[in-house]
Amino acid sequence: MIKTTKFQGKKILVLGLAKSGTAAAELLLDLGAEVTVNDREPYEKNKEAQQLKEKGANVVCGSHPVELVHNELDYVVKNPGIRYDNPLVSAAEQKGIPVITEMELAYKISEAEIIGITGSNGKTTTTTYLFEMLRGGEREPLVAGNIGEVACEVAQRATSENIMVTELSSFQLLGTREFRPKISILLNIVEAHLDYHGSMSEYIEAKAKVFANQKENDFFIYNADDETVSRLAERTPARKVPFSTKTVIEEGACIRDGWLEVFGEKLIKAEEMSLPGEHNIANGLAAAAAAYLSGALKDRIKDVLRTFTGVEHRLQFVTEYEGRSFYNNSKATNVPAAITSLKAFEGKPVVLIAGGLDRGVPFTGLVPYLRENVKAVITYGETAAKIAEAAAEAGVPAVVKTSVLSEAVSAAYAHSSSGDVILLSPACASWDQFRTFEERGDHFVNAVKNLIQ
Repeated sequence: MIKTTKFQGKKILVLGLAKSGTAAAELLLDLGAEVTVNDREPYEKNKEAQQLKEKGANVVCGSHPVELVHNELDYVVKNPGIRYDNPLVSAAEQKGIPVITEMELAYKISEAEIIGITGSNGKTTTTTYLFEMLRGGEREPLVAGNIGEVACEVAQRATSENIMVTELSSFQLLGTREFRPKISILLNIVEAHLDYHGSMSEYIEAKAKVFANQKENDFFIYNADDETVSRLAERTPARKVPFSTKTVIEEGACIRDGWLEVFGEKLIKAEEMSLPGEHNIANGLAAAAAAYLSGALKDRIKDVLRTFTGVEHRLQFVTEYEGRSFYNNSKATNVPAAITSLKAFEGKPVVLIAGGLDRGVPFTGLVPYLRENVKAVITYGETAAKIAEAAAEAGVPAVVKTSVLSEAVSAAYAHSSSGDVILLSPACASWDQFRTFEERGDHFVNAVKNLIQ
């Protein structure tokens, strides 16, 4: 860990605890900062706040007094989920006080090089792909960020013998100022999180922060098949490494004559990929390019591409029962992600389970893809009627509305046959019935198990 003096003696407000806020506050105290933490959970029920007070932090819990933001404050470190229209965040910005997330702290103290991975879809799969590819190579990988442990916790134990593989959300990136990964990866950009960012342009700019501070001796791996991403690539002086599933690329990663290829070197045949779908080939190419640049063993890269079984809730194979294959894609919290999962099963009959929180988003974008090979759509939750309308417009043979996910699983099985794929790909956030998409995915897996029993 680099013992930076940047925060020594500085007055810093940590806004929102949970895992990232608590880790940030503890680190800042160790670095000699004067830390105030503010959290909505009352002090009596707030173990994290109680522990931080014992370590020397000033603690304000149960409310968010705007007076905590004053002219003598040097930084606000906010939980990534807190929006920028929060009164305390707005007050800090109006006073010109830097508002950062803990990823900025991780960068400042990490002895290890950092690989930053972002995109609207595929971040966790690509991060996990890359982590597995790097194991046993020149430097032992550590995974952090939006997946696994909080980045500033991992950075404290990272050495030059490690490499930090970090999944980065737009929320995390928006709170960075000097963050500079050695390798950055931008997978794709589709409309998402506009309720947080306010506009598509603001969302794109948040994603662009992954490479904003890179120099000529850094690497930017980007999706050449995505027009928005390709336009952003023109901004950076970093060495550009494109990847594509559609075009042959000499200095990058692509498919050539049915083979996955990185910098002109053949890896495996596309048909050998363990995960279904063109999007997973794209994720694999991006990860392989980063692994190649980071000193991974070539045989290890090939082996991971052949054997990787995926990440929970991201087109995760659950089981096969009476000829039906069940897949959990609960992470598909928007229409583009659901479309991507449907594309993964082109040529196979699909029974789709979709539904969830109603954000007022139209589902007309699903219609062309529902026409392809979807034999039944089972809807549930707040959006059940809206998705059913889209399915009817697409001419799906069977459309069934249910109330809850467990009912949807039973209905999906009833409308399936041997050889079918039963796919949970909700196209919606989970918050109408579940706290997280992970909880929704676990509920689906358990419902499948109960069905079989």
